[in-house]
Amino acid sequence: MNERLPISEANPIHPRYYDYDHFTYPWHFHSQYEIIYVKESTGLCFVGDCIEKFSGGDLILLGSNLPHYLLSDDIYITGNHELRVKGTIIQFEKDFMSYSIEHYPQFLQIKTFLEESRRGVFFRKLSCRSIIDLLDDFPTFKDFDQITNLLLLLQKMATYSDRQLLASLLYYEAFPTFGNNRIEKIISFINSNYTRDISLTEIASMAAMNPSAFCRYFKENTGKTYVKYVADMRIGYACKLLTLNKMNISQICYECGFDSISNFNRTFKQATQFTPTQYQQKILGKSSE
Repeated sequence: MNERLPISEANPIHPRYYDYDHFTYPWHFHSQYEIIYVKESTGLCFVGDCIEKFSGGDLILLGSNLPHYLLSDDIYITGNHELRVKGTIIQFEKDFMSYSIEHYPQFLQIKTFLEESRRGVFFRKLSCRSIIDLLDDFPTFKDFDQITNLLLLLQKMATYSDRQLLASLLYYEAFPTFGNNRIEKIISFINSNYTRDISLTEIASMAAMNPSAFCRYFKENTGKTYVKYVADMRIGYACKLLTLNKMNISQICYECGFDSISNFNRTFKQATQFTPTQYQQKILGKSSE
């Protein structure tokens, strides 16, 4: 679902506190950036093709048009009204100060950080007191103070190193630039052919290496083994197809390049902690923000 937010060029920032029984907004996306601070609650965060557990103290930045939702744990949904879902949400226009952020070197860290948000950025158990204080106070800021404090918040988040990216590279269809023509050629080839069987001999020959030398070279330059990189690409594609709900599990298995349902199920569960069926049920069934 494409959510329409009450944001415009004249009013580019929309902050608010939330206090719910449980998260209820369905699987959706919107063009604006979104910061979600979970002060109290536990559950699962679905971002692109990633599923991550969240709890009190966690912070999430979601980029423009990135599908997502938050699913509260069952204990919040079954009627225990002593438990609450509380925190702060800040939504802001995708072109917020875009010229300055794009062109001024003073904004370089924020620029890089917002580029990361295309995959979702997750801060687990945030411990930075100055960021927490800003999040706690942000909905009380008005007018000019909103703009200055949003820039301050983004700068503090951008320079806080303990964070992780959520959705896979494949899900966003944006791939890293390595500054190395050989590895970029290899990655480009894999990204275009991962749904078929690419033998190690074939891909190694592209790099003019023997298979064992290629495996060492690939991991040194990407941080992953060749087999793991291809598997992650296939799982990312499978997650997209599962959310579209236009193919059955067997069709998706072979469309993504797996040679058997059992291999697909095993690899998918290792990557997401869910079977393909469970993942699809959570995405298309009971959902929230």
